[in-house]
Amino acid sequence: MFRKLFRKMHLLHGPETVPQVDVRRYCGTWYEIAAVPSRQENRCTNTKAEYTLAPGGGKVLVRNSCKRGKREASIRATAVPVPGSGNAKLVVTFFRCIKADYWVVGLADDYSWALVSNPDRSRCWVLSRTPYPGEVAYAGMLEVLKQKGIDTTRLARTLHG
Repeated sequence: MFRKLFRKMHLLHGPETVPQVDVRRYCGTWYEIAAVPSRQENRCTNTKAEYTLAPGGGKVLVRNSCKRGKREASIRATAVPVPGSGNAKLVVTFFRCIKADYWVVGLADDYSWALVSNPDRSRCWVLSRTPYPGEVAYAGMLEVLKQKGIDTTRLARTLHG
C-alpha cells in the first residue's frame, strides 16, 4: 500500500528536473533521437530543434523541423524559463496561445544530450547534438528516464538519414 501511495505522490509532482540549465549552452541544434509519438510528428524523419537566445536574453526562440517525404515541415515557438526552476522548466508557446510545459529531466555534463518531458510524463523527447549518439549512450539515456518514472516503452526511435 505504501509503495502504491508513494508512486501516486511521485507522479503528482512530476519528474525531477536537473538542478540547473545554462541557457546559452543549451541553445543550438538538438536532434531528436526518440520521442513519444504525437499526431503533429506523424510521418516525420530527421526531426530536430534549434534554440536561439532572443535579444535581451529573457526568451529562447525555438524552431522545430522535420522532413515529411521530400518536404521540410517546421514550426516556431518561444520558450520562457519558469522562475525558480534553474531554467530546467520551460513554458513553450506555439501560435501565441498554445502553451506546453517542457522539463529538462536529464542533461549530459557536456550538453551532448538532453532528456525532456512534461509534468505528467505523457510526452518525452530524447535529444542529442548528433543524430547518431551510439547505442551505449542511448541505453544510458533510457536508464535516466526510467529513474525519473518515465515509461520508455512508449518511445519510438526517430529516423535520420
